[in-house]
Amino acid sequence: MTSPVAAGKAPIKVSLEAGKDYWWCTCGRSAKQPFCDGAHKAVGMAPLKYTAQKDGDHWLCACKATKNSPLCDGTHKTL
Repeated sequence: MTSPVAAGKAPIKVSLEAGKDYWWCTCGRSAKQPFCDGAHKAVGMAPLKYTAQKDGDHWLCACKATKNSPLCDGTHKTL
């Protein structure tokens, strides 16, 4: 399996709807960051299904190194 690549050095702020499913890009290759566009198929990875627990802004990881996927945990600050 291929390792993910960092899509950015800071989290991406997105507005999500409670109860709705979102597919977070785990490979870092999607052109629709932080969401999946199918680019993972070329590298043998898969997106992560995330169901928002609340309406409003969420900070999703762009560096792909978070330990709290898909939410940013600040790991990008150490990369």
